[in-house]
Amino acid sequence: MIELGNQLLDQDADSDSWEVASGLLAGAVQFWLYAHQPCGDLGCESCGEIDTAEKRLQRLTEQVRQSAMESDYYHTPFDTNAGSA
Repeated sequence: MIELGNQLLDQDADSDSWEVASGLLAGAVQFWLYAHQPCGDLGCESCGEIDTAEKRLQRLTEQVRQSAMESDYYHTPFDTNAGSA
């Protein structure tokens, strides 16, 4: 995904990295929601945790939060709450 973002930025010198990142994120969210649709079987145990829109949003939010916190880019030296010694 990072490589794709870099390619998109390289293709257009005027592109904004925040806009490219937001577009990639929007596409990833759409694909995730598409891929996590319940199968339609009301008795399906696998779909139990994603059988409503709110449950899917909660699961997606949890996964995004975990991915962000595990990222090397989560904390930066320029964060306003970053300490310095």
